[in-house]
Amino acid sequence: MTLLQANEKRWNEVKINPSRLDTFQHVAARLTQSSAKARYQAVEKRTGVPWWFIAVVHEREASQNWNANIAQGDPYNRVSVHVPRGRGPFQSWEDAAVDALVNCPPYAARNTDWSPAGALTMLEKYNGLGYAAKGLPSPYIWAGTNQYRSGKYVRDGVYDPNVVDTQLGCAGLLIAMKVFSSTPHEHVAAGTVVTGGVVAASQYPHYAIYIIPAVVIAAIGLFLLIKYFKGKQT
Repeated sequence: MTLLQANEKRWNEVKINPSRLDTFQHVAARLTQSSAKARYQAVEKRTGVPWWFIAVVHEREASQNWNANIAQGDPYNRVSVHVPRGRGPFQSWEDAAVDALVNCPPYAARNTDWSPAGALTMLEKYNGLGYAAKGLPSPYIWAGTNQYRSGKYVRDGVYDPNVVDTQLGCAGLLIAMKVFSSTPHEHVAAGTVVTGGVVAASQYPHYAIYIIPAVVIAAIGLFLLIKYFKGKQT
């Protein structure tokens, strides 16, 4: 199974842990507020990378610190000391973000698959493929969901199976941000957080105004049609 296929499978089965739901929603609100979104969209315009991808990377790498480079969390106005090292200094957060997405591995600006599985795979490459090499779900992606329990690289090349990543994973953030608004696998009450996102009904409740009358009219029509044919038989 490829990493893309593994992430697609996990995405179709993912659920936010109830104990972390409020935290996910709080951070999602912060990442999607108009002032932040405008800055992410400015970088999207220059790189082609979706604004929401930039937002979740910013959160994971720097807790949305606007003074930090999304490449590794170092101050953008200094030469970076963490991988990728030697980047900068930059004149603005936006310039640093463009450099991270265009000029640094895994070169997110070159990605063409922004489906859920494609985006999550690019996010995992952004953090590193150490977990994938072990056949394990990356906490960078899945922390805070039913797809992750424990295990974390505590430093380069050192994996501790007992450490739990307490940061919010990218998958749960994308769900809470309602980036992918529906799932083909489950139908639940409007507004309920489910596998792969929030069901479409939660975003389009006004459709009920049209659906309910349509169902009633169809039922009446079927009743009259049955009655008509029964009349002809007698």
